[in-house]
Amino acid sequence: MTVPLDGIPLADHAAVYAALDRAGYTDVWSSEVAGADAFTPLALAAAWQPRLRLGTAITPVFTRGPGLLAMSAAALAEAAPGRFALGIGASSPVVVRNWNAVPFDEPFRRTRDVLRFLRVALSGATVDEAYDTFAVRRFRLERPPAVPPPLLLAALRPGMLRLAGAEADGVILNWLAAGDVPRALAEVGERRPGFEVVARIFVCPTTDASHARALGRRLITSYLTVPAYAEFHRWLGREEALGPMWRAWAAGDRRGAGAAVPDEVVDALVLHGSPEHCREQVRRYADAGIDVPVLALLPTPEVAAGGTAALADLITRLGRGEPR
Repeated sequence: MTVPLDGIPLADHAAVYAALDRAGYTDVWSSEVAGADAFTPLALAAAWQPRLRLGTAITPVFTRGPGLLAMSAAALAEAAPGRFALGIGASSPVVVRNWNAVPFDEPFRRTRDVLRFLRVALSGATVDEAYDTFAVRRFRLERPPAVPPPLLLAALRPGMLRLAGAEADGVILNWLAAGDVPRALAEVGERRPGFEVVARIFVCPTTDASHARALGRRLITSYLTVPAYAEFHRWLGREEALGPMWRAWAAGDRRGAGAAVPDEVVDALVLHGSPEHCREQVRRYADAGIDVPVLALLPTPEVAAGGTAALADLITRLGRGEPR
């Protein structure tokens, strides 16, 4: 499950993590956009639920210096030895440049260089290296983790997918349909033992299809108009389906862009229906090669009306279907 859950204060997430554990969830994964940072929700989970595995999907490679990113990862790996995975990625020009005042230059090479730096730094070795996009002089972690976390790489198109396959311990996929998974994994290539494939999957577990599709359209026009995601979906073959949305967006017609997204694209990228139906749809991702399907839970009318009791029931029905 993606954490933290919207509308619930971080201080109240002890109950959320307990409910996830009871319902059979194995992992909680954070993200980092403009809400909570990636590490704080996981640090709380490390303290409150010792069975849950923790992961970042993703921490941007631009918004922290290399040393600080290594320190944050090492601290969480020390707090949760053997159950933390660090996912990193380029993020986007909006997050990096517009919101964090950092140049968004050479994202592929920056991501590759940070991946290589972290591999050495988290081992406890001294890093004294000039990479293509930055240089680090005589850096050594004072508290290297006894169990260095696996390093996963967020990837969309062939270059980054191949880098993940060659140098990372896993790949993180996002905003793709179950039927798109084989094409992405073909670029990753032959996977080494222990290599993990993680995917964030947007789930709106409601039988109110109009609500789910309206929300899905808003998300799709927000995300898939970002250049990297637009090129990703062109590569996946959705030029004809999403071309009208891209053209309307470029013309400044936000409402027209949303209306131009076909139902079949929404239904493929934002799972909806009963919780049991959503669970079966998630199974399609696992069958296609996803090792860790990470649900991103979207708001539903049922939870809005039923409050925390409805949310707890929803979490259970989306999980194993019964408490453990």
